[in-house]
Amino acid sequence: MDIPVAVWYLTLAAGIGVSLGALWRLDRPDGRWGLLARKRLVMGVPWGTLVAVLGVSAFYLLAQDGLANPQDPLVLPFRAWGYLYPTGMVTAGFAHAGLGHITGNLLGTLVFGSLAEYAWSHFPKERGVTSFSSLRTDPIARIAAWVLGVFVVGVLSGLFALGPVVGFSGVVFAFIGFALVRFPLATVAATLLADVVSLVYNAIRFPTITRTASESFSRPWWADVAIQGHAFGLFVGIVLAAWLLYRRDVRPKATHVWLAALVIAADRGLWAIYAIESSATYTLYQALGAALVFLVAALVASSVTATPRDLIASIDLSRQEAAYGLLLATVFALALVAVPFNLVVVDDPNAGLEGADPVEVGDYTVFYAEDIENQYISGVPIPAGNTTNVNASGVIVVSEQRNIWWEQISKNRLASRSEAAIRVGGLTWHENVRVTRTTWSLAGGKSTYNVRLGVEDEARPVVFRDERASADARIDGRNISIAPAGDGFDVIVTRNNKTIGRAAVPENGTNITVGGITFERDERNLFAEREDTRVRVARRSR
Repeated sequence: MDIPVAVWYLTLAAGIGVSLGALWRLDRPDGRWGLLARKRLVMGVPWGTLVAVLGVSAFYLLAQDGLANPQDPLVLPFRAWGYLYPTGMVTAGFAHAGLGHITGNLLGTLVFGSLAEYAWSHFPKERGVTSFSSLRTDPIARIAAWVLGVFVVGVLSGLFALGPVVGFSGVVFAFIGFALVRFPLATVAATLLADVVSLVYNAIRFPTITRTASESFSRPWWADVAIQGHAFGLFVGIVLAAWLLYRRDVRPKATHVWLAALVIAADRGLWAIYAIESSATYTLYQALGAALVFLVAALVASSVTATPRDLIASIDLSRQEAAYGLLLATVFALALVAVPFNLVVVDDPNAGLEGADPVEVGDYTVFYAEDIENQYISGVPIPAGNTTNVNASGVIVVSEQRNIWWEQISKNRLASRSEAAIRVGGLTWHENVRVTRTTWSLAGGKSTYNVRLGVEDEARPVVFRDERASADARIDGRNISIAPAGDGFDVIVTRNNKTIGRAAVPENGTNITVGGITFERDERNLFAEREDTRVRVARRSR
């Protein structure tokens, strides 16, 4: 039964309304929440967080062309391609890969940023200090300082993230770290609230979802999460909040902080430590990640609840100073591990271009190649190996000016989707390059294909042709093969390893006779017929 979308929206609204109505009847609000908010925030509003949301949204809509293409923004020029490309390193923390990506981060900003800004407070919390008595106590200045801090953490998240990432999630995790130190249990509640908000958003966006079993290519979810960048942001927030609490002489309960750190690290996937074995193989170290989650909880709880008592009296080192030093060392280590990976260089920008028929757009070169050596390598030796040193197969994007050499669409992903668009550009321009793969799958599981590549709205020539593939079926002692040829495909008939006929695959609704076999095309299917035998010998992907 096909139910209108409006009915699903009404159902969702009714469920939320009934639930909130029941809460109102059970516990009528008396305005205390608004009073609490106004004690710490000007007019009870987290102005700094709202400015951050507006800034990130504006970057997505304008710089990334999200206003015209909300589902497919411009991303390539804003990734952190290494220290040789400062523009990307600065913008990576504020750019996003798609509508779902930015929506998730903005929802997280509203929830956790508001709580963190509440902990920071627009009004001074020290006893005997009044607002407007100095620049430090001026609410407007404190809001501005919060916005500036958000921007600085956003830039740091790009400078010290592992690889060419994008996203505001490093700042979101800084908000989480800041909030969990001051209000640990409230932060756990906010985490659950964020999950509920995400559920409602997805229900509005997709009231119903229907899926059918099919072959597809996708990376595991944890391979698309910047774990190191999230951990870096979390500890930056924890360090800043710990410093604030030390100044205010506030120590939260260790049990609450430990529980909050443990729940958040588990819920937000900070345990998903993985390694890239090849362009299509990933290994998840789940046991190690689970152990680290518990260690992180212990580290945070012990650090933020440390007292000023002496730890080593002979060098005048307090427990608080040692704990804070340990937090700083953790942030430094998380940042340091990213530095070698951001000292990447493009070894040979012309590698793989020979015979590839590349597309030139601005300072970008886009081409298709298979099994070529990755040229995006670290500029310094990495003891644990370089995860970029795997061969690349697919659509490659190169820009020597931007320090880019990247497998944008893998061979397997293109095989699954048949077509894709690659958006290239800069701060003031953008262009689409489209790639299509046409595949003929023959009886017995073998296949052959060609790849077309070109600027959108222009003719796309064939830039890659696979090898010939043969069907397992034999008709009257004859073998049937299909091979890419020119702009299309040929059907080939052989007997005793000798070619007895070759012609272009017929157009839909037509037939040809090759080597004594009649081939008929019906939409995407190719049938072979001889005397009383008729079999489907191949099927086209698109």
